[in-house]
Parts: sequence; structure tokens; C-alpha cells
Amino acid sequence: MLRDWNFQIELKSEYGKPIYLQIADAIMNDIHSGRLKAGDALPGSRNLSQLLKVNRNTVVEALNVLLNEGWLISKERKGTFVADFLPSEPNFKNKKLNESSEFKHKNQFRIQFDDGYPDSKIAPIEELARAYRQIFNRKAKWQMMGYGDELGDIEFRKNIAQMLNHQRAMHTNEDQICITRGSQMAMYLTAQCLLNEGDFVMVENPGYKPAWKAFENAGARLLPVNVDEDGLIIEEVANYLKKNKKIKAIYITPHRQYPTTVTLSLKRRLELVKLSNEYGFTVIEDDYDNEFCFGFRPILPLSSLPELKNYVYIGTMSKVVAPALRIGYLACNNHSFIEKISELRKIIDVQGDNIMEQAVLQLIKDGTVKRHIKKATHFYKNKCHSVAEILSQYLKDKADYKIPEGGLAFWIVPKKQVDWFEISENLKLRGIKIITPDNYSFDKIINGIRLGYGSLSEKELEESIIALSEFLQV
Repeated sequence: MLRDWNFQIELKSEYGKPIYLQIADAIMNDIHSGRLKAGDALPGSRNLSQLLKVNRNTVVEALNVLLNEGWLISKERKGTFVADFLPSEPNFKNKKLNESSEFKHKNQFRIQFDDGYPDSKIAPIEELARAYRQIFNRKAKWQMMGYGDELGDIEFRKNIAQMLNHQRAMHTNEDQICITRGSQMAMYLTAQCLLNEGDFVMVENPGYKPAWKAFENAGARLLPVNVDEDGLIIEEVANYLKKNKKIKAIYITPHRQYPTTVTLSLKRRLELVKLSNEYGFTVIEDDYDNEFCFGFRPILPLSSLPELKNYVYIGTMSKVVAPALRIGYLACNNHSFIEKISELRKIIDVQGDNIMEQAVLQLIKDGTVKRHIKKATHFYKNKCHSVAEILSQYLKDKADYKIPEGGLAFWIVPKKQVDWFEISENLKLRGIKIITPDNYSFDKIINGIRLGYGSLSEKELEESIIALSEFLQV
């Protein structure tokens, strides 16, 4: 289809409205003026990017904005067209777009920092899809179509137990494992089966708020414990225990503390185990990114220490295979607790995805997962070093940070106090979204920010770090 279009627009790259929004606004103006009419075909994104001399992804983002707002429609295998019924825009000529509302929707941010998500582009998706199809070709496939075990596929649980025992020095078996739909479900099940109204849970501050919400939903109250360069401050834990008889548990991320990425020191680990045994509270250990370690080997979990009596260990396969794959697990050496988990699981979600568990199990058995972890670790290690170089170039004199020995995020602390909410709004104007500190602060907003780098390209990382540096003072 021929799509000749004299598209007249002057793009300005200086600080202000992002290029893709300038393109979107220009197209909207052409539609409103009548130059583009209902049903008119737009040039393809490749042709338009060449015409405007911009990156094709920028054009795609502009078109996505207009598609979402209803100015354009997409027809499969035909292209993009002006919509027959346009959104209502009173006083359009005098309207100045509100920049904040333009970034209301997720897909309108060009660059989004996250908690530390993996790069889905390197995930073994084709291998997983192949394994999934093969399962349906098995002779016994009909046996998998009925209800299964609410704790998860028995063979899958055996392999998870074997992995925990061999790689993380734990002492567990399939009867002590429950497979869940992601680690957050494991957190919810743990909270509901462990806590009662009025119980107290100690949590890291700063820390992981989705876990806090799970505990509060179960009726528990939170006690914040501060974190320093050696992790959780055990003296504060001990002080709480001396004053409060209803402390039921502590929630920790000792391997790489969320969000600061620091590792809980061995001395403090042993002190925490001693306190747990003495006072009888449960250690809820969230080992959310154990696999990606750039040093000699990952630090072993507290749950691997044979002297620890009461623990719930939570992990995930989502970062190993693919973010959209919702497979997590919990392990506990308390049989009655696992029974409670099983009963609650029946109520909220009769069973997990038995077929997907079988598919992932096949990838574990044929070595795909092991090869992927090795490849991904090398990939993220190189990217981590690249980010460190960018930070050194633009933030060295403006912020403190440490190069992490694993995981997919940096913790950045400006040398001078800043208003992160103001910085966040300014970055939004450039199409960049950050996670503000209120997402992991207990009460007082801390002067630090977590930058997940795993899912972003080096170009996106450099652009956003340069932008961030402009708002930090020496």
C-alpha cells in the first residue's frame, strides 16, 4: 500500500517534551486539522523513522501512545490507520498536554527502572515452549489433565529439594516443599498460616513492602529493624525481643538485602539463629535472586544452618527462566506448618500449573536451566561492570554506591540529601521512571534509590544515569 505523506514537524532534542510525544502531538494535530482523515493509512514505522531521522523504536512508542488513546487503530497485516471514531478533545487548539498525565500508563515510559528484573530477551523461551508441546505428545498426557497435588507436582518438588540440598546446603525433601505461583504467593501462604491477629513481625528497614502487606493482611503488626553495611542490625532485634512477647517471626533478605543489596555478615547470621532458637520466632528467609552470583559462589542461606529450628525459606524460578513464569516455592522443616499450607492452597488455588511444572522440570533434567544460568550470569556480570563504568563517569562525585557481587540492581545514595519525588517528576518528563524511596521505606524516607539494570539496555542505562546525574549535587 502506497503511503506518501508530507509529514512536517520540527523535532527538538533539548530538555523538554520527549521526541516520541512530539511526534504523537504532531500526528494528533494533523488529524484534528483534517490533513489526516478517518481511515487514512499512516506510513510504516520504518519509513516514518527514516523520514524523521529518528530511531524506529521512538516512532513505535509514539504510535503506541496514539493507539492507546484511540486516535489510531491497527489492522493485522495491513498497517496503522486513523480511527473512524476519534476521542473527544474539546478546545483542542488551546490545550497544552499535561506532561504528568501523559506518563500515566506504563507503556508511555521509554525507560523504566525496576526492582531488578531479568532480561526476558535472553530467557530460554523457545526451549520452554518446545518442552510444553512435548508434554502434550506424551502417551500419558491425559493423566496430567486432572487435579494434582496441591503442594505441586511430586517430581518437580523432588528436583527443587535436590537443588536446595546440593547447591544451597539445605536438608529438605519433597514433603517439605510447596510449589506456588510466584514468591509473593509463597509469602501470602506463609503469613496466613503462621500469623494471628495481634502478632508482631520484625522486618528490615528499608525493605520489601509487598511482603509487609502480606503480614499486615494476616493481622500482624510490623517492627522495623534498621540495616547498615553488614545487613540487619541484630542489637535492634534483641531489644525488640526483650520488650515484646508476641513476636512471631522476622522477615529477611540476607543474601542481598532488598533494596540495599548488602549481605548479612556471618557473625550476625549466627547471632540471629541463636535469638530465633532462644525466643522461638520463625525466620522467614526470602532468597529472591540466589542464582546470579558474580563471585566464587552464593552465600549459603540461613535455612541451611542445621542449628536453626524454625524457618520458612522462599525462592522463585521466575528470574531463572522468565519473569512471566509464575513459579515460586517455599520450604519448611515443620510438618504441621506444611499441612496448613496445603489446606489453604486447596481453598485459594486447588493446585499449581501441573503442565508448566512438568515443562520446567524437563528443562532442569536436560540441563537447559543450568546452561541458561551460566550464560545469564556471564551476561549480567558484564552488564554490571558496564553500569559501574557509567556510574563512575557520571555519579562518582555525586553519590555513593558499591558494585554488587551478584543480583540485578545497584543501590545509589546521593552524597547530599535530595527530593526524590521532585527528581522523579522531572525524569518522567523525559520518559524515565524510577522507583522512589517511599516504596521501601518504613516511615522516614531514606536518601537512597534502587536501580535495577538487568532488563534495560546499556544505551537506556547510560541515558537515564546521565539524566539522573543532572539532579544530584556535588
